[in-house]
Amino acid sequence: MNQLLSSSMSCLRKVAKSTLFKLCLFTCILSHITFLPNHLNIHSSLHRINLTTAYLHFTVILAADQSNARSILTYQSNLDKITKLSPSSALAVSGPNSDLVNFSEYISKNISLYQLSNDGLQLSTHAQANYCRGELATALRKGPYQVNCLLGGYDAPSGKGKGSLYWMDNYAALSKVNYGCQGYASNFCLSIMDRDWTEGLDQDQAVAIVDKCIRELEVRFMMSQPNFIVKVVDKDGVRTLKFGADPADN
Repeated sequence: MNQLLSSSMSCLRKVAKSTLFKLCLFTCILSHITFLPNHLNIHSSLHRINLTTAYLHFTVILAADQSNARSILTYQSNLDKITKLSPSSALAVSGPNSDLVNFSEYISKNISLYQLSNDGLQLSTHAQANYCRGELATALRKGPYQVNCLLGGYDAPSGKGKGSLYWMDNYAALSKVNYGCQGYASNFCLSIMDRDWTEGLDQDQAVAIVDKCIRELEVRFMMSQPNFIVKVVDKDGVRTLKFGADPADN
């Protein structure tokens, strides 16, 4: 009887190990897939707006559509979805407008508070990205933010400036990338970026790639998004390069 019980337990351990290995493998595959841009909002397809980004060694280009819509209604077409977090970093957020504004302002104000509370110490882009990821992970188990983000920044440690870009989704997955998209834009723009992005692009070349992505969305995407805003993050800080409609015009 004891021998039969021991044999049964051994079989169960093998099955458990095999199942665990398959589960881990499946999780790894899913994790790899989630590094690519996916859906934005589970409630309304019109909230699945587009963010595109091109990354250079010294500069980050962030672009987003300016539409604010729900269901069949468009509320405004001059919304700025790219929030300045610090003098040298910005956060592009996609999602329903309530979560978009709430999360952007929450992150921005807390980073400013950290700087004020620590004698002007400014968080690096890497630290800001991990702080955002931590807040998304905490909210995931309480009241999730339905937001997907692209965070770009410029750091100059030891006088050597470098731009960096981080991709994160509403499930708090975080990845450092050379280029990325959120929302439905990923279906149209990732192939363009994969083909055209190379190490050492200058700003004009990166902006040209973003312009290609915008034109592709205008031609292929079924929903009309008439206005896009493009911002640059580099050694001179965060600045608006161009926009379809002035966000300050209320």
